[in-house]
Amino acid sequence: MSTKIYVGNLSFNVLEDSLKTTFEQYGDVVSCKIITDRDTGRSKGFGFIEMGSSNEAADAIGSLDGFDLDGRNLRVNEAKPQEKRERSFGGNDRGGRW
Repeated sequence: MSTKIYVGNLSFNVLEDSLKTTFEQYGDVVSCKIITDRDTGRSKGFGFIEMGSSNEAADAIGSLDGFDLDGRNLRVNEAKPQEKRERSFGGNDRGGRW
């Protein structure tokens, strides 16, 4: 089963291809995504890697946490499940306009 990894403290210059290549040294990279600002397209400085197995993910986390990539020390750990966020449409408790 694949395991998702959080990668933080990314340089804004790092591209998905180079991030994927860095993690491929530790196993099969199923997916690689750097999170970007939807308005500017600029990297937000973090992303997610999905490794093919939990053993590969553990090896990557142990080896790459603190690793210098493009002048920044990476923060690498197992990703936590995304919390469901409530959408707010008006700032009041009534769910609509006053």
